[in-house]
Amino acid sequence: MSSIDYNERIPNNVNLGEDRSLKRALEHWQPGYLNWWQDMGPEGSHDFDVYLRTATSVDQQGWAQFGYVKMPDYRWGIFLNPAEQDRKIHFGDHKGEDVWQSIPGEYRANLRRIIVTQGDTEPASVEQQRHLGLTAPSRYDLRNLFQVNVEEGRHLWAMVYLLHKYFGRDGREEGEALLERRSGEEDNPRILQAFNEKTPDWLSFFMFTYFTDRDGKFQLCALAESSFDPLARTTRFMLTEEAHHMFVGESGISRIIQRTCEIMNELKTDDPAELRAAGVIDLPTLQRYINFHFSVTVDLFGADESSNAATFYSTGLKGRYREGKRTDDHVLKNDTYPVLHLINNKLIETQVPMLNALNEVLRDDYIKDTVLGVKRWNRIIEKAGISHQLKVPHKAFHRNIGALRDVNVSPDGDVLTDQQWGNHVSQWLPTDSDREYIASLMGRVVEVGKFANWIAPPAIGINRQPVNFEYVRFN
Repeated sequence: MSSIDYNERIPNNVNLGEDRSLKRALEHWQPGYLNWWQDMGPEGSHDFDVYLRTATSVDQQGWAQFGYVKMPDYRWGIFLNPAEQDRKIHFGDHKGEDVWQSIPGEYRANLRRIIVTQGDTEPASVEQQRHLGLTAPSRYDLRNLFQVNVEEGRHLWAMVYLLHKYFGRDGREEGEALLERRSGEEDNPRILQAFNEKTPDWLSFFMFTYFTDRDGKFQLCALAESSFDPLARTTRFMLTEEAHHMFVGESGISRIIQRTCEIMNELKTDDPAELRAAGVIDLPTLQRYINFHFSVTVDLFGADESSNAATFYSTGLKGRYREGKRTDDHVLKNDTYPVLHLINNKLIETQVPMLNALNEVLRDDYIKDTVLGVKRWNRIIEKAGISHQLKVPHKAFHRNIGALRDVNVSPDGDVLTDQQWGNHVSQWLPTDSDREYIASLMGRVVEVGKFANWIAPPAIGINRQPVNFEYVRFN
């Protein structure tokens, strides 16, 4: 079951050929997907030969092969981790029962909602990033963008497979709708607001893949615990691919920081104006972008207190991050968790039932993980002998969902008046002039082995190839 059959029109390891009606339904959906890719995939890229990885199995070791592919010919398919024999439900009200191979009727609507929301984020990010290839800082980075894009497309396939196989006509209609919505479109936008934001430049792309794809990691980890076994198995393999997306973000920002520090030491200055004149991205601007992308992403976890989150957990649809490594009873009826509330103009932690605070639990797990990467960025600055630290802002900063949505909070966690917020917001969030400056740096670099001035080359290439490898061939 671990190997993938590429002789099929739709590559898969789920014996699709044995389910003729499902195969026909997915083959009917496939042309619409390819049309969507032609219309909304990476602009101007259809004739390029790109050095991409393709899944050959779902084994943890050696699952991918690398080679040149034209992206419209990429073999998108359906890949599930092998079933775990005698797997039991390990959280919620059904704890100890066998996992489900079909969906209990009473949970059908909620599970469909979860799958559709996850599925909608995948094409949305491709749409957000479709123009970036025109301003890539190197062929190495262009290839990484394209790899992220084709894998987001495959993650869409993963969710559409579940919709078609387990939800009948409703699932097929939802699958069609996933191709009809458009990121940022006023009349038919994507479901989650963060996926309607523009990704206009490569700094935003690296921030997105670091912060927002990391949200994807945590959401997928929670779904990988699901009592609905096909969803759990699907998301476990998606996580294998998601790791590269976060690597692109973290390493991209690391290389920007490295290049900025080189110029700071060369010019012996930390003055943003002088650094901008030298064509690099000053650290205060990086901080403002961190503040924006972090705050937009933490909203994706939902309201601080949520009856839906409680329902999803108790019914076994969605667990916590690393559920199996937690030492509580995995039912949580008597547990509490601290949630921030504004009381007497101060942020105060209040204990609430944990089942209702599971969005906050996942958000806090995400924040801990995010902080580790920012610490690695700071080590680059420290190694360069520069006294400056990048920080993750307070989780109440710039929130637009939940109890904190109408509260003005500084990056340090201080509650502010409207006037205080207005006086300082340009120091904390990207300004028009910041975005205009970043846009002015975006010029396509296509010479093999060359990189834009504002970003350092990577330490090593992809798949043990040299940094000056021809990752993209223009025809």
